[in-house]
Amino acid sequence: MSKAAKFFSISVLALAVGGCAVTSQPIDRSVSEQRAQQDLATMFKDQEPLSGPLTLHEAMARAVKYNLEARLKVMEEAMAQRQVDLATFDMLPRMALSAGYAGRNNVSASSSQSIETGTQSLEPSTSQDRDRGVADLTMVWNVLDFGVSYVSAKQQGDQRLIVQERRRKVVHTIIQDVRSAYWRAVAADRLLTQIDSLMARVAQARDNSQRLSEQRIGDPIQALSYQRALIEATRQLEEQRRALSLAKTELATLINLPLGTQVELAPDAGYQMPELKVALDTLEQEALASRPELREQDYQARISAAETRKAMLRLLPGLEFSAGGHYDSNSFLVNQSWADYGVKVTWNLFNVLSAPAAIDVAKAGQEVADARRQAMSMAILAQLHVANANFREAQRQFQTSQQLAGLDGQIVEQLRNRYQAQGIGELELIQGELNTLQADLRRDLAYAELRNSYGQLFASVGLDPLPESVASDSVADIAAALSSREAQWQAGQL
Repeated sequence: MSKAAKFFSISVLALAVGGCAVTSQPIDRSVSEQRAQQDLATMFKDQEPLSGPLTLHEAMARAVKYNLEARLKVMEEAMAQRQVDLATFDMLPRMALSAGYAGRNNVSASSSQSIETGTQSLEPSTSQDRDRGVADLTMVWNVLDFGVSYVSAKQQGDQRLIVQERRRKVVHTIIQDVRSAYWRAVAADRLLTQIDSLMARVAQARDNSQRLSEQRIGDPIQALSYQRALIEATRQLEEQRRALSLAKTELATLINLPLGTQVELAPDAGYQMPELKVALDTLEQEALASRPELREQDYQARISAAETRKAMLRLLPGLEFSAGGHYDSNSFLVNQSWADYGVKVTWNLFNVLSAPAAIDVAKAGQEVADARRQAMSMAILAQLHVANANFREAQRQFQTSQQLAGLDGQIVEQLRNRYQAQGIGELELIQGELNTLQADLRRDLAYAELRNSYGQLFASVGLDPLPESVASDSVADIAAALSSREAQWQAGQL
């Protein structure tokens, strides 16, 4: 081989190897920025605007309709339904259609040879055109495959129902999170103005004290101690403000409002004490029947039982029906189009050997599913009793906090009267107002915990916060349905 030929061969080989190399290019920042703009536009698209103060049930309705995690579960459920529809096609016969053109560069000819003499007994001849068109339509249906596909489709249907139960769980969790964030936001609305006002007074008192210290008026140690007490009061107020200021941000996130949106909450209706009017044993029975986790395990058990049936079906021989239509343009054929059909029994003998092990595995899966369901049932009953205990404790803590807030309110009124009469200094009044504010905060947070524990009690039972049917998917109708359902719970109607 010449040098030019070698060089050409090496060049072609290098180009071929280079063409097979795979490289990954980093995503350009402009593409990421465009994607970010599209996501921001899509996340808050087609949402009903806020039209007035936000009530608790309206916040829950917006979370149910617009929360991104809830939307994701809806999409997963829709995808599971499409997978069920796809699985049903596996039960249909296999049908193949082919058509094309066949040709060769010479004649397809053959001759015969005598097996006794070894001499040619027939001159070369042909029975096929060099160029011809062919077409086939063949259908094959295996009864055993149909049975296995039917069971698999039923399993896929149970998987879709499992996705529904997971969506129920997400809705329960989102509504409970909204309940907790909403009542903390109510407390923030009630107290943040008072905190800001008191912080301004503390800052003014600190400025006055520093000016007196600079003028060397009074005892320096006493002045510094006074300033330290004011700074400590400021620190406590800042901690309280920080804990409350995040509540509205969390609420806006849950109901999928653009962050930074000013949310006005509905006027406070006072501290209404929720009561549990359902017997605990009734709640236990309802929890074991309604919790999404247990219903998911019921479907898993059904899927495991179906797996056992599939393993047993594979033990059987398969009965296969076939039929087809054919066409060949070969001019030598007497019949250029014809149909054929047949029946065939197939049996994979190795399935007989592996089937017992497969059946044992499927039965073991059923037993594991039963054991998992029983363990989960015990855990759910424990959650219910813990939720009930938390509710009872939250009732007592709120009553105690309410009594303390009332006493601190009376004390601060007396301190204001004494301060106006110049019987006490400003620091004592500020400390009294700070104590009152902290008592109010503890009372409001205790009330938020009371409402949260009340909702958690019914969430641990697995009761759906929405009825089976809602008038429409508008926020107002969903909020009305949520309010009606909660009124049924409060009346003791499950």
